[in-house]
This record gives sequence, C-alpha cells and structure tokens, in this order.
Amino acid sequence: MIPFNKPFLTGKESQLIEEAMALGRLAGNGTFTQKCHEQLSNEYGLNSSFLTSSATSALEMAALLVDLQPSDEVILPSFTFVSTATPFALRGAKLVFADSRKEHPNVSINELERLISNKTKVIVVMHYAGMACEMNEIMKLAERHGIVVIEDAAHCIGSNFKNRPLGTIGHLAAFSFHETKNISSGQGGLLVVNEKRFLDRAEMIWDRGTNRKEFNLGKVTSYSWHDHGSNFYPSEITAAFLLAQLEERKYIEESRKQIWNSYFEGLKSLEAKGYSLPNIEEYQSNNHHIFYLICPSKEKRDGLIAYLRQQEILAVFHYSPLHSSAFMQSKGEDIPNLPNADFFSDHLVRLPLFVELKDAEFERVIAAVLEFSAIVSD
Repeated sequence: MIPFNKPFLTGKESQLIEEAMALGRLAGNGTFTQKCHEQLSNEYGLNSSFLTSSATSALEMAALLVDLQPSDEVILPSFTFVSTATPFALRGAKLVFADSRKEHPNVSINELERLISNKTKVIVVMHYAGMACEMNEIMKLAERHGIVVIEDAAHCIGSNFKNRPLGTIGHLAAFSFHETKNISSGQGGLLVVNEKRFLDRAEMIWDRGTNRKEFNLGKVTSYSWHDHGSNFYPSEITAAFLLAQLEERKYIEESRKQIWNSYFEGLKSLEAKGYSLPNIEEYQSNNHHIFYLICPSKEKRDGLIAYLRQQEILAVFHYSPLHSSAFMQSKGEDIPNLPNADFFSDHLVRLPLFVELKDAEFERVIAAVLEFSAIVSD
C-alpha cells in the first residue's frame, strides 16, 4: 500500500532529543524552544512567535487574546478543518460561515464583506494547501470595520502572499507542525503575534496566565496568576524534534516540490476530461503541501478513491463542510446555503505526497489515476 502520508525523519531528531535530555530541563520553554523561535524568525520571518502543542492550541490562544464575548460574531470558512472553528466556539462566540471562491477552496472576499455585521469581531481565513487568500483586500476590509484578522496558516510554512510570508499579515496567525505537515514535530503548532497590543498578554496566556516571564527576567520577586491561560507550550523533547526538521527544511521543500511538479505534469491531460488541477494565482506561492484534483462529479471522486485503494494507493478527501455539520445542526440555527464549500467537499481528492515517496510510487499513482479516468470515460 502506498500510504497517503508518511512522516519524514531527518536522522537528527534522536541526537537533538538526547541533547535536550542532557540539559535536564524538559518541561518546555527552554533552550530548544528558543532555538526553534529563532529559526522560524530567521528563515520564515515569523517574529514574536510562541511554540504550542498544536495549531488548535495556537488558535485557542488567539481566541483568548481577542477577548471574545457571547454576543460577538466570528466569520470563518466552512471548507476547513474543525480546529479552525472549535477555539471560537469554546469562547461562546457565534460562528458565521463563509463560502469558498468558485475557482478555489479559499474563502471568498465577497462572502466576507456580505457577512460583516456590527457584531463581527474576528475574521478567520484559512490558506488552503498553503496558497494565499486575497490578503490585501481582506486586511483593507477588516481595517474599515475594526475587525481582527486571524490567519489559520496550518498548511502554510514556507508560503507567501506576493513577497510576504503567510502568517505575518493578519493580526494573529496559527501554524501546524502535525505529522502530516511539511515541517513536523509529530504534534505541534505556533502562534504568531503581529499586532503589538496583543504581545504582552500573549506571553501571560502562553504561560498559564502568569507573569512568569517577568520573574525569569528578575523584574519581580515572584510570579502569580494574572489572566486566563493554559499549558500551551510543548516539551523540550518536541521542540528538539522540530528543530531537527527545521534544519533540513531545504531538503524537505525541494523533495516535495519535485513530487508535486511530477503530479502536475503527469496529470495535465485530465483537464480535457473535466478534471481540474491546482490553479496558482499570481499573488500566491506554492509550498507543495497538498496536491489535489477536482473531479467532474462526486461519483467520479468517490470512484477514483475506491479504484486507487484497489490498486493499493491511499487517497483521501476533505473537508466535510462545517456549516452543515452535526454540531451546527444541533444548535438549531438555520443552515446557510454555501454551494462552493459543498462542491469542494464532494469533488476534491488529495493524492499521496510525502518526502520519501519514490519515483516509481508517484508514477504508479499517476498511472492509476489516468487508468481510472480512461475507464470511466469509456
């Protein structure tokens, strides 16, 4: 079986974990956490960042920072993973779901503008497959209405909007280092604070709501509880694992790029049969996180996944739209009509893509997809 994903190990993880163990401080926010922060700043421009145990945790920090109240509304995409929504649901805010663009899974700027009300406090955007949303227009829209923008940049390490790194444009941003991501710590994330007014409070929330940083700097003789917070940061073991990955980022990025480009070239002929390949706009870069196909129908999408499984190839679809989820239906609210989110949920398929995918394997995937398209068109 060719798996959908296989976590890549650089070979340096064990060495750095042993170094972390030798230092004797394993609970987190230590030497290796700071080294990761420095690497992420130097290589990706992610300043004022806070390593977290997951991207979900980073978004939970963001939800605390914007001080959501039950009367507040948060506009967010429907076509995304549930972690984009749950941190804001936990704070009691009303979730207002926006549709995707017709030509791309990213959220539609026209939808965002249509959904803004005098209760809108936050807009969350998710850059699908590491391909940027229309951030200039989104930030202008948010500025006009005094709204905080949070980037769900879970897919985005190494991607840009024009020449700006994703995760540095919104007021806050969250990254993922889950095992399925380009750079992984097994499970991990990062909060990036781009708005200075949030920075001091982020330090406290990250450290369980205490002023421990001031204590560590010798500014106070003891630390105490000052704010909401939780145990958001990962252990030094996790940070050491992540640092090993960051040090090999160029190899990882180049390997994924070669596989992604091979898929694109090998499957271009499908467009004549009604399939769509990823379309990269002039303002988007591609970090080669996801290679997806848009199939002509749900039946062909489901058929393709089943056919690939018969050929011992694991492909997957996502996401089930959040606006019509069981959770939202249980709230008894009207379910909005979001046809583009429904379309991508029914038509999109992701192909295997990971660093150690061999030439013979991705060529086998390409051949199987082309075989299926020939069978179902005959």
